[in-house]
Amino acid sequence: MTQMEGDEERTEEFNEQAIRYSGLYRGKINTMPKVPVRGLRDFSVWYTPGVAAVSLKIAADKEQSFELTGRWNSIAILTDGTRVLGLGNVGPEAAIPVMEGKALIFNYLGGVNAIPIPIRTKTKEEYVAVAKALEPSFGGFNMEDIESPKCFAILAELQKELSVPVWHDDQLGTASIILAGLINALRVTGKKLGNISVLMMGTGAANIAATHLLIAAGVKPGSIIMADSKGILEPEREDMDSLMINNPWKYKLGIDTNSERRKGGIENAFKGADVVISASKPGPNTIKKEWIGAMNKDAAVFALANPVPEIWPRWAAEAGAKIVATGRGDFPNQINNSLVFPGVFRGILDAGAKGVNPEIMVKASYEIADFVKDPSAERIVPTMDEWELYPKVAAAVASKTVEMGLARKNDSREGFLKRATEIIEGNRRIYARMMEEGMIKNYFEGD
Repeated sequence: MTQMEGDEERTEEFNEQAIRYSGLYRGKINTMPKVPVRGLRDFSVWYTPGVAAVSLKIAADKEQSFELTGRWNSIAILTDGTRVLGLGNVGPEAAIPVMEGKALIFNYLGGVNAIPIPIRTKTKEEYVAVAKALEPSFGGFNMEDIESPKCFAILAELQKELSVPVWHDDQLGTASIILAGLINALRVTGKKLGNISVLMMGTGAANIAATHLLIAAGVKPGSIIMADSKGILEPEREDMDSLMINNPWKYKLGIDTNSERRKGGIENAFKGADVVISASKPGPNTIKKEWIGAMNKDAAVFALANPVPEIWPRWAAEAGAKIVATGRGDFPNQINNSLVFPGVFRGILDAGAKGVNPEIMVKASYEIADFVKDPSAERIVPTMDEWELYPKVAAAVASKTVEMGLARKNDSREGFLKRATEIIEGNRRIYARMMEEGMIKNYFEGD
């Protein structure tokens, strides 16, 4: 069996297992009480008549909802199902399993109570109206799997209008982990953020957000080239007038980047690049080996398409790439949002944040990168099983939130670290005990 056949066979095995186990478990998350119920009398405290006093206290000061209810630790995972994974517009019902998986990761790695809410909306205005209506229930929103460019307008409006943090993981989470991986890739190769040439292959939500964050971190806009299926993005490209109207975010980057004003097909963008960050269509032949061969020495290739990367890592290495990263966990250097959002939300919830911004995201990225003490070509980011990462990211984010005046709660970094560690450790102990007691059935035995 060839390497490629083995990779494809492993992917098919994961697909079959996911369908089988989803039918057995019929959902990935559950709602469990967190208060003692010793008898029916306790409901007089948790419900009527005692609960009325709590409601009156919140009515007098809405901020008390963060102190007297679970709002402080609850977020909505809100999606319209228009761009689910690499599947496209499959609708809100088909988005449910993905949102449940997200909620499971939020809870297991971050101790965050995340509620999947796929919604049937068609327009930006409808989506925004739903989020605004739901705001009183949650301490934050994780937008998920929304088509581009609609997602940009929704995020901008909700961040402006709501008094809780709004995060679009396909933009902000992906951007943060890309930056973290790039920081360590450059530490391995000895290059600097301010002196590299970067190709952003693909101009969807992930790469547009990543471009903004790379610039915020110190990459020079003119040293970035953006390219899509039509070729290199530059001011004289024939579709720029339509982009100005239909996708002003992409249009502006077409003006601000590519100071050489390089033109032509995507292969021309690889010449002399130090880094390619690809969030494009699945491969394995989307990126050609000869294109990588035209890059600078010690190049880094982030081939992030799922389920099949734009080029198999082995091929990229054979073509001369020193560092190769993908979006998959069965290869080294998984550029995975799951390394970001559990810790970020733990931090912004612990701080009672009113918002999240690029400075906070850059801080999270450096915290993730610094967690890897001796980065190497095959280890530029942590792995999801290094759970100590998440409290550290939470503490860094919470402290930065305080520094920027966005926090409802004030504490030291050490205080935030202690709080996040206790919450995440406690949650993991509960989960382990439920597994031991058989309250969570283990259908995986024998696989």
